[in-house]
Amino acid sequence: MMGLMPSEETRTMTPPTVRSSAAHDAGKAGGASTRAWTMRLLVLGIVLSALNLRPAITSLGALLEEVRDGLGMSGSVAGLLTSVPPLCFAVFGVMAPRLARRFGAGAVVCAGMVAIATGLLIRPYAGGTAGFLAGSALALMGIAVSNVLMPVIVKHWFPDRVGSMTGVYSMALALGTALAAAVTVPLTDTLGGSWQTGLALWAGLAVAAVLPWLPFVRGRLTPPGAEKAAQAATGGDVSVGDTSARDRDEAARTRDSAPAEHARVEAPRLRMARSRTAWALAVFFGLQATAAYITMGWMAQIFRDAGVPAGTAGLLLAVTMVMGVPLAFVIPRLATRLPHQGPIVLALGVCGLVGYAGLYLAPAAGAWAWAVLLGVANCAFPLALTMVGMRARTGPGVAQLSAFAQSTGYLISIPGPLLVGVLYQHSGGWGLPIALMSALMIPQMVVGFLAGRDRTVEDEAAR
Repeated sequence: MMGLMPSEETRTMTPPTVRSSAAHDAGKAGGASTRAWTMRLLVLGIVLSALNLRPAITSLGALLEEVRDGLGMSGSVAGLLTSVPPLCFAVFGVMAPRLARRFGAGAVVCAGMVAIATGLLIRPYAGGTAGFLAGSALALMGIAVSNVLMPVIVKHWFPDRVGSMTGVYSMALALGTALAAAVTVPLTDTLGGSWQTGLALWAGLAVAAVLPWLPFVRGRLTPPGAEKAAQAATGGDVSVGDTSARDRDEAARTRDSAPAEHARVEAPRLRMARSRTAWALAVFFGLQATAAYITMGWMAQIFRDAGVPAGTAGLLLAVTMVMGVPLAFVIPRLATRLPHQGPIVLALGVCGLVGYAGLYLAPAAGAWAWAVLLGVANCAFPLALTMVGMRARTGPGVAQLSAFAQSTGYLISIPGPLLVGVLYQHSGGWGLPIALMSALMIPQMVVGFLAGRDRTVEDEAAR
């Protein structure tokens, strides 16, 4: 007993500071472990969400002929259907920051995935063209808000890895786009040949994307250093989910408030409508979106009308879409190393012009080559996103420029797919639609070259 007393006394006399330090270290380790799992879950949510941002469009493109026959659509109405995505992106995308301030970005993205799943599930069985359009609009509403908020979440949760995480996000988006184009027709045939089943099955992928976001729905989990930047960028708290007091204290100790305060001061002064660079970027974004949605909505039909089997036409569309997977990494990195991104814009435009010429002259004979060239041309999308980040100096400036360029650009892109449908119906062939696509590529190259100049909107919009 006496031999035990020294050790007991030692334990009794342990200074409180030592105990508190040990407890602090244990809490710190627990917090680090929790944060590591949070980040992994967030990456999974980002990837699954990105996979769901285009299948609603490209799966329809692969089965457009069957949908038109099943619903009795004319070419003009089908053109209207292919114009719904940019319309929804323009209308509902602007609501995303306001919804995120009120409910948290994680909750809004989760709701967006639910809307995608619901819309994809009900649109084939809604009955009639109006019901199909309504179901499509619901799914596209979910895509629109997620489209806007996913880059915001990447920006605030991965401030030191924006490039690499944007690459992961872009690759997942391109992969989902290509996957839907490639397998929708074979899966439809396997499941009995019903186009309703072939379109509805993509709701399952959206349901899977809901699950990682569920833990972020309750409360406001804000990463260190992001809270003030998010407030400055959107005029309020754009957060992802719930957090503990320790996380908030850690965020308060580690955030760099100087840039956030600078952004808070600079943000209200930016008037994007006064910036030539912002307008050039908005028009460039709109014209590349026009080309992308015409491609996603109509390219498979062009090949099918040229005698290419439906399954092969879907694969060709998939090849076009999958080109964005590797180039989503290459083009942004190359663009950030150049003082002027105009040469990349011109190179992508030339690929598009050659691809359109091939579709007109030999759509079936050189189908694979045209699919690859048009896929390269469609990589103007990651280039546009990269230039948005390069044409503004501050985080709030990037947020405002992105909102202006995307909302204006999607409005510009609305008439294109509709006009293609009208020209196709009234001309009875693809000559005039392809001529329109080629003609639009010229101003896209011009405004893209202007948007690629080394200048920032802060210097122009504050004048």
